Amino acid sequence: MKETILITGGTGKFGRQFVKHFANKGWRVLFTTTCQDNANSLMEEIAGDCCLMPLIVDFTQPQAVQEIVKHIQDTGYTVNHLVNNARSLLFLQTDSLGQTSREDFLAEYLMDVVVPYELSMWLFNIQPNALSTITNIGSQYGIVAANPALYEDYPAQSPIQYGVAKAALIHLTKELAVRFAEFDIRVNCIAYGGVSGRVDDSFEARYAQLAPSGRMLSESELIGPLDFLVSENCKAINGQTIQADGGWTLW
Repeated sequence: MKETILITGGTGKFGRQFVKHFANKGWRVLFTTTCQDNANSLMEEIAGDCCLMPLIVDFTQPQAVQEIVKHIQDTGYTVNHLVNNARSLLFLQTDSLGQTSREDFLAEYLMDVVVPYELSMWLFNIQPNALSTITNIGSQYGIVAANPALYEDYPAQSPIQYGVAKAALIHLTKELAVRFAEFDIRVNCIAYGGVSGRVDDSFEARYAQLAPSGRMLSESELIGPLDFLVSENCKAINGQTIQADGGWTLW
């Protein structure tokens, strides 16, 4: 019997890897994106005999979560696994002093904490017997503060709202794990380290000097922790944050 997984932010750097992996495993993959063109591009890239359903949504809109869940329900799907991965770079703005506005702070918190909470609760409320796992995609900066030595223009290049929201996501993981435990729904978080590909060589070199692994993560390393957490062999793991960061948070 095919598993069905809902991955938010399915066309981003992390999301694309997640969608490809589970599609290639033969799962039904529902994924959200804000852009139909990005969805089409990803589906063309995967091709083959895969069951993919894109959901175009702007999670900053008040009724977005309810509408997406209703659409899933109307299509006859039930979601077995939820991956809360959606985010927006638009809310990581800072001013000339490296400070953030109230609007951007709240918008980042909305995407990283409120939307995952709403999606988790709505899916639970309409299909409590189908949902098996919820995995929140976090960051090393939800565990430790950013290291100023990594940046040329700190704190402008390390917006405070990002780490604060990711820290709150880790606690949301614990709260939901407790509340859903009696229903045999596991909730975990993955705190990823920095991934190669978005930054220049000088940044990667500085990062390598600060990480025990001596390098940034590769995109191919993103799958392992998530594949583990949604598997049947992982039933003993609940309410935990896996620090998939090459050892960044060790020192």
